[in-house]
Amino acid sequence: MRKFGLIGFPLGHSFSQKYFLEKFTRENIRGCSYDNFPIRSVEEFPSLIRDNPEICGLNVTIPYKTDILRYVNIADDAVDQIGAANVLKIKWDNGKPYVSAHNSDVFGIKDSLVPCTRKKAKKVLILGAGGSSKAVAWTVRKMGCEAIVVSRTPKHGTIGYPDLTPQLFGSVDLIVNTTPLGMFPDTESKPAIDYTLLSNRHILFDLVYNPEITSFLRMGKERGCKVITGMRMLRSQAERSWEIWNEDLP
Repeated sequence: MRKFGLIGFPLGHSFSQKYFLEKFTRENIRGCSYDNFPIRSVEEFPSLIRDNPEICGLNVTIPYKTDILRYVNIADDAVDQIGAANVLKIKWDNGKPYVSAHNSDVFGIKDSLVPCTRKKAKKVLILGAGGSSKAVAWTVRKMGCEAIVVSRTPKHGTIGYPDLTPQLFGSVDLIVNTTPLGMFPDTESKPAIDYTLLSNRHILFDLVYNPEITSFLRMGKERGCKVITGMRMLRSQAERSWEIWNEDLP
């Protein structure tokens, strides 16, 4: 049995297990399982692997996309540049795991943005500064955009929410929520921005997919914004994860 799964905490909001189990049934993929592993600390990762020697692939979600890198043996170029991973591929040699880190979020982000932005976005406002934010910033910069990252605790390379002036809102084309605000079960929460500054010139993209239309996106729609839900990204990054796990297999 080849075992796959998701690590993070909490995991009650996640659709990943449902997605992969339905994929296994739909595509008649046999001998595979997919489980949720809600670990309360990233330090639990080594024992999780040790106790589950059938694991050959894991997805990584909030809040471990950055901290998990201390436990990998090798990372691909994108992970090295971004500083965050959401896919782990695990090979076993004489009972010892060899863990490689990858980032399929970048595929999901680009796949979501390209067909939904008729005009090229030039300046992107990214809400949040975690692992997902790093992947968004890396991806949109590769697409030729300027990325401005907003954090509750501003550090070098980020700004704070009090810095979000009307002038700044007027200069950005795309606003991306990478925080967990609005995620089930806390569906009424949303990033602390001035929604009266939004207009039909803005595109809003929310990485949260449960619910599909978050409070953030709903407020944007009320102001005439075009919105992009997180569902396309979920599917795209999941399919790329599956490709990564099955590369180099006979």
